[in-house]
Amino acid sequence: MVDRVQILDAVKAAMEAAPERKFEESIEISVNLRNIDMAQPKNRIDETMILPNGTGQPQKICVLGKGDITTQAKAVGVDLIIGPEEIERLGGEPREARRLADEYRFFLAETAAMPLVGRWLGTRLGPRGKMPTPVPPTMDVGPMVERLRKSVKFRTKDKTTFHVKVGSAGMDADALAENIDAVLHRVEASLESGAMNIRSVYVKTSMGPAVRII
Repeated sequence: MVDRVQILDAVKAAMEAAPERKFEESIEISVNLRNIDMAQPKNRIDETMILPNGTGQPQKICVLGKGDITTQAKAVGVDLIIGPEEIERLGGEPREARRLADEYRFFLAETAAMPLVGRWLGTRLGPRGKMPTPVPPTMDVGPMVERLRKSVKFRTKDKTTFHVKVGSAGMDADALAENIDAVLHRVEASLESGAMNIRSVYVKTSMGPAVRII
């Protein structure tokens, strides 16, 4: 669809055009689709993938449950652990629950806690595409956390334009280009007509101007 050199040139141009900031900005791409009916659920994209070079800023992960899953989560330094009582309390605190849903990118929950999560937090996590991944009692949550720290999730819902974080401004341009290339291949594979369904792709820092890749 597009060669790596073309992506790399666009990444460099976007980084050079971005105003200097006192913080490390994210790098994202905007993908615009065409000739596809997004009203049909089968045409919508909902993907989670590991970026070849990570995101530059590990994704924040919340683990829900008690017992072994919390011990394993603490061992790998997970960002937040919420027990059953706290899940229920958050159900009565909509603003706090909303902040939780916005702040954390991925959620993992022991299988036994899923009904509780659905009841008390489902209305906050579901619409954002953040319902927890169930973790069976026999599975070590550690490797899952490590993979998700390098992963991104993107979905279209019923829109023809969507955005994907592909790294941070502190990363090497070649690493960013490789991440973008991987994401675009995943997007292309998810579309009925592949590259023919992609109208355009832009790359930008979070607060900088967009540069067209294709």
